[in-house]
Amino acid sequence: MKLAIMQPYFLPYIGYWQLIYAVDKFVIYDDVNYIKGGWINRNNILAGSKKQLFTIKLKGASSFKLINQTDILDDFIKFRKTIQTNYAKAPYFSRVMKLVTEILDFDGENLAAFLRNSIELVAEYVGINTELLISSDIKKDPTLKAQDRVIDICTGLGAAEYYNAIGGTGLYSPEDFRAKGIDLKFMKTSFTPYKQFKNEFVPGLSIIDIMMFNDVEAIQKMLGEYTLV
Repeated sequence: MKLAIMQPYFLPYIGYWQLIYAVDKFVIYDDVNYIKGGWINRNNILAGSKKQLFTIKLKGASSFKLINQTDILDDFIKFRKTIQTNYAKAPYFSRVMKLVTEILDFDGENLAAFLRNSIELVAEYVGINTELLISSDIKKDPTLKAQDRVIDICTGLGAAEYYNAIGGTGLYSPEDFRAKGIDLKFMKTSFTPYKQFKNEFVPGLSIIDIMMFNDVEAIQKMLGEYTLV
């Protein structure tokens, strides 16, 4: 069984979805500390010909709180307007804006629940059938941290392979995973160029950008364009 574990991010870039797509089970890591300046509540879209950062406003966000202990403080009025302004003329605007509206209309303030719902909706839209699990629902040793905690989740779920984004090469030891019978693999994303109006291609933007300019068939092809090391 192939497994991946990642914090929930808001409408993240294609690499996040490739990770979900590549495994049998994906754990949404909601019971770890919120990371200020990370990608949990922000990402980039296309504004004109350049990338522009968007951010969800949060209530009392702190690196001393878990993600699932954090609430949203945002009416999304500015965000909706930003999406409409920059993508109104995109070929799949109507379809994707309907999805974005469904995501933003989530009934609840809890950040983890909101992000979980957004991940489920986007996964359904792009045709990802991977089983999604919630870390806080999984039985594990609460005293373990970092790599040891990840390995504990892997062994508890019976994973034979653990996939992680390429940025985690300095965080995890293949030898430590192998000692528990788990093959550790790192995923390197390939950014397939696509037409963004008449602009020079800007890679690594939110999945919103990809969905605005590509049909589901093209997105599914992108999901498989990665290498494992």
